[in-house]
Amino acid sequence: MRVGILTAGGDCPGLNAVIRAAARRLLAHGHEPIGLRRGYRGLAERDHVVLDQRGVSGILPLGGTLLSTSNFNPFREPEGIERVSAAQREDPLDAVIAIGGEHTMMITRRLSEEVGLPVIGVPKTIDNDVTGTDYTFGFDTAVQVATDAIDRLHTTAQSHDRVMVLEVMGRNTGWIAVFAGIAGGADAILIPELELTVEEIAAAIMRRHERGKDFSIVVVAEGAELAFASGERRQIRVSDEVDSYGYPRLGGIGAALTIELEQRTGYETRVTTLATCSAAARRRRPTACSRPATASTRPTS
Repeated sequence: MRVGILTAGGDCPGLNAVIRAAARRLLAHGHEPIGLRRGYRGLAERDHVVLDQRGVSGILPLGGTLLSTSNFNPFREPEGIERVSAAQREDPLDAVIAIGGEHTMMITRRLSEEVGLPVIGVPKTIDNDVTGTDYTFGFDTAVQVATDAIDRLHTTAQSHDRVMVLEVMGRNTGWIAVFAGIAGGADAILIPELELTVEEIAAAIMRRHERGKDFSIVVVAEGAELAFASGERRQIRVSDEVDSYGYPRLGGIGAALTIELEQRTGYETRVTTLATCSAAARRRRPTACSRPATASTRPTS
């Protein structure tokens, strides 16, 4: 059999490991693995690379993806389905292994149900938000990185009697924040799935100080909202742009929460953000990505 392998959507730890494992398994059983470059674009444009033993040798510890990636969606691209069908007629694959997150799995399901393409999805994403899975690969590594950051913030917070706010990724889910926050001993965790008001977080910090604890660690997921006792809710975005799927570009809630907590508690509060901003976002709202909103909200080195 000729079996295509592709990676689509955002990158995460483990992509090359999955490519290597699938290719080696296919080769061991006498099949021909075909690498499709840049996600489903490689399928539509017949952009292939050889995945023989030499081609997948040494890629296990490498980050990123050997096959490159994209957000190409044949259901949204002009004549996308026709191009995929034509490619299958002229250079047919017996099956396709699609490695991707929530949207890649949706595309994969539709190609199977509506086009009849023999496909199988391998769920990846640090957000851990693919339906029907316990854990997606990439999630564990993201939690480890966030936990390490919390461990390092503890010493700085304790040395300077500060409140440290750590913003983590996760899009509209709080898995990274919850797992890392519990593992790192955070004093408050703010996630999209559970409303926790700014006043409640501030009160918890004040109680810690009354018990002689002069520092606190707060972990916040990028997709959480700022909620207030008055009923006001704010969705913080890094810019007014949307991504290729039409979703808002999240980020900046850590800096916003830092300002609110410092005003309510009077304690020096600083923010660290475990995320990156696009060049376009930095041009439109540089303060959301790099510069501090106040002197006490500088990202901690």
